Amino acid sequence: MGTKGAATRERLVDGARELIETHGYSGTGLNQVLAVSGAPRGSLYFHFPGGKDELVAAALEKAAEETAALLRELSQQRADLADYARSLVGAFAARMEESRFTKGCPLATVALDVAATNDRVHAVCRKGYRSWQAVVAERLLAEGWEPARAEADAWSVLSLVEGALLLARATRSREPLDRAGEAVVRLLERP
Repeated sequence: MGTKGAATRERLVDGARELIETHGYSGTGLNQVLAVSGAPRGSLYFHFPGGKDELVAAALEKAAEETAALLRELSQQRADLADYARSLVGAFAARMEESRFTKGCPLATVALDVAATNDRVHAVCRKGYRSWQAVVAERLLAEGWEPARAEADAWSVLSLVEGALLLARATRSREPLDRAGEAVVRLLERP
């Protein structure tokens, strides 16, 4: 694929991501993706012969990879575990506030919408969440956590954040995220 083709594919993925994060899978149509991306109709099926599911999967994969990279970067930048926890929650909170509470987790809207009935989307969401959990667990292992506790607490951290993102979006308030951040810090305190 040439540079122009790669750029068109990227625009389609970015357009789909923008729309599905805000409107979910069901609320995003291919005509909307074409309008947002400025890509010609023929390029959609050229790059994504599997149609909407293939395009959504690519958008979710990109979002999951970017979020895993952010979580890893925050872990490397923050020596203190409590500071890492706060910065992790803060990154999601800032993103949500910047979008005026239209975007939370880049996977959650689609996961809630169709992951239970769409195997392809389910697999991408599962892989994305698992990669985020692994990054947090890595940090806890580096802090001396036992492997089983690191695995469990990493899932708990993500659960607190995901729940807070849902509540923050529903209430259009940062308060659930601030409270979740405090809970994450308490969860990660050494016994």
